[in-house]
Amino acid sequence: MPHLDERLKKVAQEIRVKTHADIGSDHANLLVALLRSGRVLKGIAIENKQQPLFHSETALLGLNAEARFADGLDGIAEGEVDSLSICGMGAESIVSILSSHPKRIPELIVLQPNRRADLIRRWGIDSGFHLVDEQMVYGHRPYVILTYRKAGHGADPAYRQIDHQADLLLGPWLVQRREASFVDLLHEEHRYWEQFTQISQASLKRRDAIQRVLKRWALL
Repeated sequence: MPHLDERLKKVAQEIRVKTHADIGSDHANLLVALLRSGRVLKGIAIENKQQPLFHSETALLGLNAEARFADGLDGIAEGEVDSLSICGMGAESIVSILSSHPKRIPELIVLQPNRRADLIRRWGIDSGFHLVDEQMVYGHRPYVILTYRKAGHGADPAYRQIDHQADLLLGPWLVQRREASFVDLLHEEHRYWEQFTQISQASLKRRDAIQRVLKRWALL
């Protein structure tokens, strides 16, 4: 079984279905671990470049899985898979993939963006997917893992409207849980932004959101 870093271990823990697809799987470590642990019965790796496709094909030999050469959701049919993961991409790319074929998105999706998780949170609200869990993993840098389930209609209960913008930027479940490591991360980021006399509008919104949350917790 391949060694998974803490980031992919957390992703794997969110998945237990019959058929799972992983977009941009590269060496297919996540799929191999899911298959060998019995968390999934069938795996589909989707790659849009030949070298990663070859890596995935090699890793999946002998397993109930296949690697497909396709661009994102072009590689699966509607209703073919029970869950989907996309890890290690920017949020812009992830949202673009999900928006390309909304009817092909399964009930469960697990996403690990390298940046701008707020764009995915906005996508979830606009697309009828509820954020059922989010976790922070601390590796080379902090990574957020977002778990969504298709909900259709109704407001996402993760967002309690105390400070909607802060929830979007920082994560509603992370803010609600207020874990010590997350609080430390917010303090560290706030100190970073305080160094600058001029920052971009997007950075200013994030700094102000952090400041509001820390003040609400009486930590600033």
